[in-house]
Amino acid sequence: MKFTKFLLVALFAIFSTTLSAQEARTTWTAEVENLGEGYYNINVTATIPSDLHIYAMGELGGYNPTVVTVESENISLEGDVAPSREPHKYYDDIFMVDMGDYSEEVTFSQKVAAHKKNAKVSITIEWQECTDETCQMGEKELEVKLGKEYVTEVAPVVEEAGESKGESGNFWGMIIEAILWGFAALLTPCVFPMIPMTVSFFMKGSDNKAKSKFRATMYGLFIVALYTLPIAALIIITRVVGGDAVTADIFNWLATHWLPNIIFFVVFMIFAASFFGAFEIVLPSKLVNKSDENVDKKKGLGGVFFLALTLVLVSFSCTGPIVGSVLIKATQGEVWTPIFAMMAFSMAFAIPFVLCALFPGLLNKMPKSGGWLNSVKVVLGFVEVALGLKFLSTADQVYHWGLLDREIYLAIWIVCFALLGFYLLGKLKFKHDSEVKYISTFRLFAAIGVFAFVVYMIPGMWGAPLKGLSGYLPPLQTQDFVIGSGSAAAPVVSNSDSDAPTSVKYGDFLELPLGLEGFFDLEEAKAYAKKVGKPIFLDFTGHGCVNCREMESRVWSDAAVKAKLENDFVICALYVDDKKQVAKEDWVTAANGKVLKTLGKINSAFALEKFGANAQPHYVILDAEGNQLGDARGYNLDVAAFIDWMNNGIAEFAK
Repeated sequence: MKFTKFLLVALFAIFSTTLSAQEARTTWTAEVENLGEGYYNINVTATIPSDLHIYAMGELGGYNPTVVTVESENISLEGDVAPSREPHKYYDDIFMVDMGDYSEEVTFSQKVAAHKKNAKVSITIEWQECTDETCQMGEKELEVKLGKEYVTEVAPVVEEAGESKGESGNFWGMIIEAILWGFAALLTPCVFPMIPMTVSFFMKGSDNKAKSKFRATMYGLFIVALYTLPIAALIIITRVVGGDAVTADIFNWLATHWLPNIIFFVVFMIFAASFFGAFEIVLPSKLVNKSDENVDKKKGLGGVFFLALTLVLVSFSCTGPIVGSVLIKATQGEVWTPIFAMMAFSMAFAIPFVLCALFPGLLNKMPKSGGWLNSVKVVLGFVEVALGLKFLSTADQVYHWGLLDREIYLAIWIVCFALLGFYLLGKLKFKHDSEVKYISTFRLFAAIGVFAFVVYMIPGMWGAPLKGLSGYLPPLQTQDFVIGSGSAAAPVVSNSDSDAPTSVKYGDFLELPLGLEGFFDLEEAKAYAKKVGKPIFLDFTGHGCVNCREMESRVWSDAAVKAKLENDFVICALYVDDKKQVAKEDWVTAANGKVLKTLGKINSAFALEKFGANAQPHYVILDAEGNQLGDARGYNLDVAAFIDWMNNGIAEFAK
């Protein structure tokens, strides 16, 4: 029960935190203390509201320690940042580690030696502030001038655009997936038995057919509302309070930052463990019982509403993990996608209940409850494990951790689905499973399909493209060994130009797919395009961009497309979600005065300012001066149309 309460609080904290991530309440000020002989203390003070605490620095700060970074080319740091007092230390029972935090006020000091009079110093602070129930991240930038004590606050930090999934195809893909999850939720052991309860309720007073149909319809609408309205309210409130930009930034942050991706990964694993029978996620019994009592007490629509509420509450232990999965995936898209995804899920979930309310005779034609319901939960658990890896992979790719390369990712999927196949054959048994004396024809065919999928994935361990999974797997260039190419990450394709550069900027940590050669800096690409007399194929992409991987695997890999990319264009890929900090001479000052230091922020700002693009992939053909030739192109798997678009760009360049 203690774990269940923690999980419920944690889930609420995840969504409430991300929806208010721009409104951290801790305030920060900085001042300069002159120590004489060219030495200074830069003191950064946090004023923390009484109901909040922030975490300590270093290991005592846990997963989100306070970080104070002091930077300037005209100073040298003397030692490390030091807090003015020791943090409050305690043992955290949840994470089972020693932790430390600060409340009220604390000052962090960095001693520096100045090499120039009136040197400007940039200060970046990252922290997490928490109440007893919720947490939120904060980021602040300050600037001080040595020898002249004043503080200038820099414009608020805005995360890069990241991957946008506004294309209609991808939106409808998310909706279809939500519908499938809705139908899957019906087959879980805490939902399916609720159908007879529904039939029993609506058989009362069924003499008036018009009234019965109206009540059954309202029953479905109440179910949809109970699932959809809470998330809709959170999104609308943030838009009213903070405007469109704030709401968009929240979801962009969710798509690219390591913190939400790691949280989502952990949540998926917790949900999978719940499906495997390790524990149940349940709501407090008082809440469920109170709602159930009101079903009989209330008359008319009141009773219908409380029946819908009882269904939602009682089924939470099974639908909670699925709802979490739908919402987490939906937040990777446009701002309104979570609302439409939850509406699609709840409509699919509600339809069978409405049909049973309208036609009670259907109950006799439905299968009876039994051990097969728990088997459905276990199957969904295996699916949750596989899908949860995508979030860990996104963080891994964006931050270049090197934890989950393609072959490791594939190995986990192969083992996971192989175990699922053995489970379907009755070779594995979980806590709440019934004894399987023989397998049904359906389970046999399901096992055949699962093992066929495993066989399909196995060649991927040696570099097979696996186009059907391209949107979920890490890119092929992260693989250590590809058959036929020695130990290279991907087949090396020789550029037709003998004077092609042997090394390119950012090429030490970025690669193009399919062994293609190109650039990751537009100025470098323009210089080379001018030299060889070719147009530039500009690719705005991202490590976490599912649509980008699908385009590369299904369109770029076409022989005709790949030949044109190799021979007729100079390729330049600009990653909009890469967190690598570039050299200081490459920093860019945005129109709002914000200094952009990471490659992703620089490329994202350029895409938006120059081309009005905040969705990936976004393809543009340029001449050597950087002028756009023809229309831009986005996610579209039509190979012939892509070739026509490339030919049009080449023709425009020839003019």
